[in-house]
Amino acid sequence: MIDKTRYPIGQFDPALIFFEEDRDKFINQILLIIPKLRSLISHLTIDQLQTPYRDGGWSIQQIIHHMADNDMNAYLRFKRALTEIEPAASSYREDLWGDLHDYFETDIEISLLLLESLHKRFYILLHKLDSGQFSRTLRTQALGLINLDTALQRFIWHNHHHISQIESLIIRKAW
Repeated sequence: MIDKTRYPIGQFDPALIFFEEDRDKFINQILLIIPKLRSLISHLTIDQLQTPYRDGGWSIQQIIHHMADNDMNAYLRFKRALTEIEPAASSYREDLWGDLHDYFETDIEISLLLLESLHKRFYILLHKLDSGQFSRTLRTQALGLINLDTALQRFIWHNHHHISQIESLIIRKAW
């Protein structure tokens, strides 16, 4: 049974049949992530930002810094897949990164600006790729060998996953 607090939108399940229109919808969602996130958290206090979304989970602040770290890694994985043959996507200990002092001492605005800039670059990169380029592959520890269509789906899912965690906490706490 899936933990709805931890996975409010469910676990990642890529579409096996993927059309160009599907890809365009995913690419166009990239530029909507930060406005949605900003709108969601704009009214929150520092104490609320430091509240874990679940027992044993990260605070909203940690989630936002994690989103920046994850999306930087995803962007680099895409670029490597576009320029190398089947690169191994480096993994990182996100659980330990979330405990580093920058997750607690850095204003979330820094990560929001980073995400906003990175998403613009990512959108520009992806928007001009052809279908053949999206069939290029990379090897991940979690998913094995995947193409860039699947990686794009995972990128969007990951952002929606964390936004939903934050949204669920706000609803539960009636903030």
